Amino acid sequence: MAGPHPPNPIVGADGPAEPEPQKFIATEPAFAATSPDVAAQPTVNYPEAPPPAPTPAAYPPRRSKRLLIGLLMAVALVAIMTAAIVYGVRTNGANTGATLSEGAVKTAIQGYLDALERRDIETVSRNALCGIYDGVRDHRSDHALARATSDAFRKQFSQVEVTSIDKIVYMSQYQAQALFTMRTASAPSGMMTGDMQGVAALLFQRGQIYVCSYVPRDAGPY
Repeated sequence: MAGPHPPNPIVGADGPAEPEPQKFIATEPAFAATSPDVAAQPTVNYPEAPPPAPTPAAYPPRRSKRLLIGLLMAVALVAIMTAAIVYGVRTNGANTGATLSEGAVKTAIQGYLDALERRDIETVSRNALCGIYDGVRDHRSDHALARATSDAFRKQFSQVEVTSIDKIVYMSQYQAQALFTMRTASAPSGMMTGDMQGVAALLFQRGQIYVCSYVPRDAGPY
């Protein structure tokens, strides 16, 4: 037979004992927003997010396609430049032949040599200044040079006749250099001495051809 049960501590003789009231202790918040010590606390470094996964590399376009396009562009550019050059040469040649033709060049050179023989100072000066005569205000030095050039020519030749234009080299549409042959007569005797060549630099401007310089092949410049 079981022994006697121990008395229940909660149940007394007078009845069940009342439980003790629980004590609640107010705890301070872990972090106070207004506490000055919060700013002084060290910040916690959290581990960084892992880097994004590498994107797959884009494959470059095929080089053969680029090379083909480059070759086509180069061929087209060369064709355009060639056509422009051919057109310019043909146009320049046509215009130059009309303005500085062989007959016009021969007439201009003969007129200049006649001016030297007649001592036409203004005509000699106009040719020597190569188109800028009307823009020059003082012509005293130009006229003095023209007199000296004419006197030197008259001492050597009494008559000069241009017989042929041997070669014309076109520098541009309006400029050319001509090699010509002339029949000359010496100044002391007035007799024809034979043929000699000369070189003239020419300029076409406003419908007129100027002999900018004239150099006999067997004598000094005039």
